Amino acid sequence: MTDRSSATGMSRRQILGAGAAAGALVSTAAWSRTTNMSLPDAPLMESSATQTPVRPTAGLPYNPVCTLNGWSLPFRMNGNVKEFHLVAEPVERELSDGTIAHLWGYNGQSPGPTIEAVEGERVRIFVTNRLPEHTSVHWHGLILPCGMDGVTGLTQPGIPAGKTFVYEFELTKSGTHMYHPHGDEMVQMAMGMMGFFVIHPKDPDFMRVDRDYVFLLSAYDIDPGSYMPRVMEMTDFNLWAINSRVFPGVDPLVAAKGDRVRVRVGNLTMTNHPIHMHGYHFEVTGTDGGWVRPEARWPEVTIDIPVGAMRAYEFDAIHEGDWALHCHKSHHTMNAMGHDVPTFIGADKTNVARKIRLIQPEYMPMGTNGMADMAEMAMPIPDNTEPMMGGWGPFGSVEMGGMFTVMKVREGLAADDYSDPGWFDHPPGTVAYEWTGSLPEVASMDEAATVPPQHAEPVRRVD
Repeated sequence: MTDRSSATGMSRRQILGAGAAAGALVSTAAWSRTTNMSLPDAPLMESSATQTPVRPTAGLPYNPVCTLNGWSLPFRMNGNVKEFHLVAEPVERELSDGTIAHLWGYNGQSPGPTIEAVEGERVRIFVTNRLPEHTSVHWHGLILPCGMDGVTGLTQPGIPAGKTFVYEFELTKSGTHMYHPHGDEMVQMAMGMMGFFVIHPKDPDFMRVDRDYVFLLSAYDIDPGSYMPRVMEMTDFNLWAINSRVFPGVDPLVAAKGDRVRVRVGNLTMTNHPIHMHGYHFEVTGTDGGWVRPEARWPEVTIDIPVGAMRAYEFDAIHEGDWALHCHKSHHTMNAMGHDVPTFIGADKTNVARKIRLIQPEYMPMGTNGMADMAEMAMPIPDNTEPMMGGWGPFGSVEMGGMFTVMKVREGLAADDYSDPGWFDHPPGTVAYEWTGSLPEVASMDEAATVPPQHAEPVRRVD
């Protein structure tokens, strides 16, 4: 992983400590040095663990968001201006335990750190380019002067490699936004360059929630055994990621029972993603254009996130449990798999397998009864390759991958406790169980003709 700590004279621990101090500044020594340079420090994050959000000690007050498997960018106040420093650079991202992707990102990670500020504040964002080519930063969805919109060639020249540009504007409206390059966009976004930009309301009590999660959806095509995404791919991706992590590497979202929870999702892939959360009816409360008025909200259990769009939804966490949260395109909850493999369901491959084992003894036929065995069998795969399915729950293999995680709601969690509480302890009698008694007659239909509705009558009374 990119390590800039030697350049700043700071250890990783010092940098993380700065984040825990609401990101005001990284250290006295760093403050002195960067003040003299008129450039705020550029903190670096190496850990892919979700960082507990911290409240600001400078600037206007706000309720911070929690970036899943990520963090928020520290800032400093220079007079009345809030200053940030983004560094565009090559990074290494651990997609899940042991699987590394060589990406491009910001400040050591992909996606880059979340930028948080408050409606009415003026921000100054220094962008240093350590990529091998020029770049720019587009502040997606923000209302700002045209010359700050970050479109290479149209509103500014590209930031040359090795140079630092400054973006400065006032935040006119609260909402959920993102940032990404607008120069060689096809390559740079395919390499993982993106991040969240959250503008909090000036009134901290406006639509206040207890926990406020953010994550970006991204997709990569990384050949098995390799590390670099294929940037020319348009549709046939093999890794569908939440904040550049794939299940089981995605942290759970955690809530205390009774919390009001907001989930903000952005999509920078090549297709839409219907994000479905089990166990709740939630309300869509925000889009890229702003907040949805209470009388215009609608109940949902699945919200479709279009390409290049943001959505926010909210719910009251009243149902305890471990609730799945995932894209409902089933291929997007799978990892590296061959898309040209025929369907073998029902095919007896016993004789074929016996012959193949004569030349490849470790061969294992799969798919005869479905693909669930892909998650349970230790099939040999190349190094640095994410299995098609992975992750184990308290009842066995979860048989999911990619865009999948869990919303964990528990009684009595502290307000600042974002740690994984472990698996849910189901009350007696609340888990599906095997029926071992006699079975009633099974109704079935042999024809495809439409059957007129009939008054329902119980098939059999059970006393």
